[in-house]
Amino acid sequence: MASVVFSNLQKSYGKTEVVKNINLEVEHGEFVVLLGPSGCGKSTTLRMLAGLEEISGGEIFIDDEMVNDLHPIERNIAMVFQSYALYPHMTVAENIGFSLENTKVKKAERKKMVAEVAEILELTPLLERKPKDLSGGQRQRVAMGRAMVRTPEVFLFDEPLSNLDAKLRGQMRREIRALHQRVETTVIYVTHDQVEAMTLADKIVILNGGVIEQVGTPKEIFEQPKTEFVARFIGTPEINMFDTLTSEIKSCFPEHTLDKEISAVGIRPQMFSLNADGVNPIHRCEMVVEVTGTEVLGSVIHLNCLFRSKKVLVEIPYTEDKPVGAISLFFDKSRVHYFDSNNNVTLQ
Repeated sequence: MASVVFSNLQKSYGKTEVVKNINLEVEHGEFVVLLGPSGCGKSTTLRMLAGLEEISGGEIFIDDEMVNDLHPIERNIAMVFQSYALYPHMTVAENIGFSLENTKVKKAERKKMVAEVAEILELTPLLERKPKDLSGGQRQRVAMGRAMVRTPEVFLFDEPLSNLDAKLRGQMRREIRALHQRVETTVIYVTHDQVEAMTLADKIVILNGGVIEQVGTPKEIFEQPKTEFVARFIGTPEINMFDTLTSEIKSCFPEHTLDKEISAVGIRPQMFSLNADGVNPIHRCEMVVEVTGTEVLGSVIHLNCLFRSKKVLVEIPYTEDKPVGAISLFFDKSRVHYFDSNNNVTLQ
């Protein structure tokens, strides 16, 4: 295992800054996910750590050793890419052991190491197959095995599940998490999928426009977003945002005057209740909306509503009697997210 430190890390292409002064510490054995939209700098950051991109500024340390000028093979890391990049003419065993062959590991030792990795990844029955005879999930496990067999200090994953269908992604998420718990290697994982981030990470790093918006556990990121961007990016369905300059939203806080510094409030769809008794009366607020449509999603229902002219999405537990027409929504004002004019969360 190894720790990783980014110190004032920067990357520019000409005059375009892609990564801007990133400072981050990843502890020994930690599973850290870099999460953000396309173009936020997450993959570029990972590639600089791997030595596949030159660093424009700042420093990268692996276990207190600065690696800025080290060749990728000298960094003792392994990377799993979005594409499997398997050799089609080689068997599973040959693909996994290829790097060992290049480093002159003896055949008997190589066979033993491949067998150990194949056992962990449940690939033993497939060792003599070619990639064309494997499913997408099996190919991804082979790519992981090829990285694991080198016993690296740090694993890097660059959107490894984006080519898989939804069912396989769920299965591979569980396998990657279980693998990390077994081998306890430091992992830095890049994705734009918040479900992957929330289910895999010990710590999530939210990136936006080349800067870090927030670092925290999945629970902290969801329940205590520090900026409006984080609040909007995390959570399904997306949070409802209301401009406090409008009299409509102020009317929902009858016994509570919003501070002048607050420019917006965010209410997650799950925060609403149809039952007034389900909300603490000390903090209870009411919003009257018009239901314009419903979507049944198994155990929950999504209500598409209008609050005056603004669309509001509500998530409630499944019920046979679907709400229609004008209804009252109740929410706890102590759980609402308040934002100032700089889009930062403020305490209310």
